[in-house]
Amino acid sequence: MAQGIKSIFVCSNCDAQFPKWNGRCSECGAWGTLQAEVSDARDEKKEAAKKLGAAEAIDLSRLPVADLPRFSTVLGEVDRVLGGGLVEGALVLLSGEPGIGKSTLIAQIAGAISSGGLVLYASGEESPAQVKARLDRLGCPLNNLRFISETSLEKVAAAASQLKPRLLVVDSIQTIYSSVIPAEAGSLAQIRQAAVRFLELAKEEGVVVCLIGHITKDGQVAGPKSLEHIVDVVLYLESEPSLGYCLLRSAKNRFGSTSELGVLEMTGSGFREVKDPSLAFFESGISAAPGSVISCVMEGARPFLLNLQALVSKTVFGYPQRKSSGFDLNRLQVLSAVISKRTKVNLVSQDIILNIAGGFKMADPSLDLAACAAIISSYKNKGLDSKTLVLGEVGLGGELRPVSRLEERLKEAERLGFKSAIIPNLSVKSKLKLIKLGQLDKLLEIF
Repeated sequence: MAQGIKSIFVCSNCDAQFPKWNGRCSECGAWGTLQAEVSDARDEKKEAAKKLGAAEAIDLSRLPVADLPRFSTVLGEVDRVLGGGLVEGALVLLSGEPGIGKSTLIAQIAGAISSGGLVLYASGEESPAQVKARLDRLGCPLNNLRFISETSLEKVAAAASQLKPRLLVVDSIQTIYSSVIPAEAGSLAQIRQAAVRFLELAKEEGVVVCLIGHITKDGQVAGPKSLEHIVDVVLYLESEPSLGYCLLRSAKNRFGSTSELGVLEMTGSGFREVKDPSLAFFESGISAAPGSVISCVMEGARPFLLNLQALVSKTVFGYPQRKSSGFDLNRLQVLSAVISKRTKVNLVSQDIILNIAGGFKMADPSLDLAACAAIISSYKNKGLDSKTLVLGEVGLGGELRPVSRLEERLKEAERLGFKSAIIPNLSVKSKLKLIKLGQLDKLLEIF
């Protein structure tokens, strides 16, 4: 019998229905009145759905326009990445490698929020004494801070519904388990269940919920990408130990842009915001060594200067190698082919290593010309002036293409004391000495 089709027996006297035939109707007592009929179970489901009624449709044009209330985290770089601060009722996921400072950053945020309301801190990894010691070290006030040493999802959610805090911190989401799901803590089912429950809590109670998530060996949030689809904001905390800076990026933000970058410095008393990262970077000194070129990228609304370093050496054995750190390897392959084809620089038998100093990872096409300049500089063993900025996108035909917001990039270089800039042949105003090029082969005349 087809799916959804079933036979029932109906009394012709009282219309009572029965799943099987009987000689006598048990409702009216009549004999021989049950007759077989065929019914569609799908029709019954449709009737049941009609009884539920239709959902209420809201006319968005009549809703009053109101700005989303935000809470400042005191750290301006964090507020920049969040789009102006934490939004009431938002579910935020903060992830990063072990020991990078996730708990320290969230503790500073909790201390800042506690000055205007209650903060509830739930941790299944640390004891109350450990959390208190960290908060004391960071100078956070403890009057409006409450701690829960619990990993049960139902108990944490019940406490948050009862206390109605301004901020709920969960450290970490991988330790939370629900008694409804028969699985271990940290499994996909448990993490999804916990994330959905905290999302409901955030929307119903207007509580800002911050979840801390671990990073797996391949650099992804443990447990896995489905968690990122549930939350409102996904923040990644990255670190470069050699420079002592931490980078805060937003991979998803329903309340702001995802192109902003926050630069933080770890100190003994917690994170300190780096308001001018370009200036802090150049304080370490940039040399005019062969293969070293300065360029500029846009991170959100802020220009950010970077140092590209290239090393070109003759291939000793086998095929020439192409290695990159912070720069897209596929793009490096393309630029190497363009240089060999469109200029007199032969890189067929040369190994190329390209690095963005500071551990930054960028995919801005405006770095193309700077990468080519660094490769050619290292190949010829001739340095470029350290006060010269290089900007431009390189096409497959060797032509130089314009980049977005060029004037803002040039103004940032001018503010930091640069004297000249190598750019595509465009009409742009700047106090810098502009060296305009139309084709990539013209770059060889500068070295």
